[in-house]
Amino acid sequence: MKKVILAYSGGLDTSVAIKWLKDKGFEVICCMVDMGQVKDFSAAKKKAVKIGASKVYIIDASDEFVNDYIFPALKANAAYEDKYFLATALSRPLIAEKLVEIAKKEKAQFIAHGCTGKGNDQVRLEASSLILGKDLKIIAPLREWNFASRESEIKYAKMHNIPVEATKKSPYSLDVNLWGISIECGVLEDPAVEPPEDAYQITKSPKDAPNTPAYVKIEFKKGIPVAINNKKYSGIGLINKLTDIGAKHGVGRSDMVENRLVGIKSREIYEAPAATILHAAHKELEALVLDRELLHFKKGIEQKYSELVYYGLWHSPLKSALDSFINKTQDKVSGEVTLKLYKGSCSVVSRKSPHSLYSEELATYSSKDKFDKKLAEGFIKIWAMPYKSR
Repeated sequence: MKKVILAYSGGLDTSVAIKWLKDKGFEVICCMVDMGQVKDFSAAKKKAVKIGASKVYIIDASDEFVNDYIFPALKANAAYEDKYFLATALSRPLIAEKLVEIAKKEKAQFIAHGCTGKGNDQVRLEASSLILGKDLKIIAPLREWNFASRESEIKYAKMHNIPVEATKKSPYSLDVNLWGISIECGVLEDPAVEPPEDAYQITKSPKDAPNTPAYVKIEFKKGIPVAINNKKYSGIGLINKLTDIGAKHGVGRSDMVENRLVGIKSREIYEAPAATILHAAHKELEALVLDRELLHFKKGIEQKYSELVYYGLWHSPLKSALDSFINKTQDKVSGEVTLKLYKGSCSVVSRKSPHSLYSEELATYSSKDKFDKKLAEGFIKIWAMPYKSR
């Protein structure tokens, strides 16, 4: 019997995919990758076996996700179209790595996923899988089966006794990991409709957040966050701590219409408290320690880096080359940044670094001023000379 390794989440699509693949004559081996999502993996494993999977791999890749994916993206200030911190996009190349590893171990020729035929994730998973496992063949059930809607898929699941969480009353599609939550479907598909509160999974509504702000001091070493309020944390611990604090204060929500890789616009809701806080802090620290030309040039690189992640090209030569550049820029991105979290807002209130390029004596308008103003006249004449000559 042909073996297929299915990227299994336990949700509606991949649960139905087990049954569908079995009916196509495949032995289905499921792969679940733990990247910090809150999930009962043992229950999901039992569910997969009940539906028809012959084996279920559960891989804890949380540390790998943080150190090899999240933190490199943080150093690059990677945010697609300035709002999406790429939680889902960053997880897909790691899932692909694990699918390829299991396929080699099981001597399987096929891998499968539960991505839709018009989404980004199909590209991310398949591109990485084809780069890492050149001889593997891809099966995408959602591009082949004939369900006309999510509701018809739910009906099929009930007909075949496949337990699912999604219902007609709560049809949101969620993707969850350490770095954030992606939320779509249901009423969210109308960009003119305000997201209902039940769409948000972890963050408090800003109006219900505490009336007293929280102050969070984050320490960085070479672009990597290592401590909160003078207490050292592991990467996972630090992200979880900031997620809890940010969510409590309503920080980390975004509602955006984004440009999908396949050419359509989609309305997406995201929750990413830790990413929101860390990006704000990291960018502010860079503003303090990087010179103007490097800082401005890096911003252009950041946009391209974000696009590569979003487009599923994590394993591309260009992304690898950009990592080398970005890592070099982080040599002096060390110091502390304090942020104020208050009713959905996240603002930087303090920053300091042993590598700071800020000079109070040059910036001040007080008696401490040591800036030589006489130099300004000549500078301005030279600066304007090419334009004056026209």
